Amino acid sequence: MNILIIGATSGIGRRLWEHYVSSGHNVIVVGRRKELLDNMARNCPEHTLPVVCDISQTDSFDNALESIIRKHRHIDLAIICAGIGELNPKLDVETELSTVSVNVMGWANTVASIYRLFERQKSGHLVTITSVGGLQPTPIAPSYSASKAFQINYTKSLQNKAKGTDIIVTEIRPGLVDTRMAKGEGLFWVMPLDKVCRKIIKAIDNKQKRLIVTRRWRIINFILKHFM
Repeated sequence: MNILIIGATSGIGRRLWEHYVSSGHNVIVVGRRKELLDNMARNCPEHTLPVVCDISQTDSFDNALESIIRKHRHIDLAIICAGIGELNPKLDVETELSTVSVNVMGWANTVASIYRLFERQKSGHLVTITSVGGLQPTPIAPSYSASKAFQINYTKSLQNKAKGTDIIVTEIRPGLVDTRMAKGEGLFWVMPLDKVCRKIIKAIDNKQKRLIVTRRWRIINFILKHFM
């Protein structure tokens, strides 16, 4: 398969890259940090194509995607892991707008562009990594929780749009995972990255509509959705 992972230099994206290249798939890895992408390509040059791109720069992403399509012609699976999340209790406006720029503007452009590619291909599997945090507004990270709510609802819209086609849309909705994105004091139920990625890979293989990782966070998801 030709697999595109956007936001691949760390955390969930990098671990998924490790899995798919070890399985012999061709993986296009997109991220902002060139040195990390180059290191990934050196580790597995025969199956890794690094592409430096910041999705908040929409023109840059559009050009990068066009170049990827020219080279690989067909993308079977696209996983969108890119995103930022900063604690912002003082409500610094620059921080809020930076989060919206990546998690809403850049993310929407990325997801819509890939969905349109799959429409032209008449097939493809799109995977979005959202967050349980999108169900509950938080005063210490307003733009982050709001942006994840946007992503959840956007993904649901595309799932409805894909009905009757050969396009598959999967939403992965984690709780707290042991990555750089887990910030703050006194965090609870932080999940090991390996365990989370095993479940994500299984959900992708099974073409699941939605995965809330893990069972404890499914309970939290239920409470937030129905009682908060």
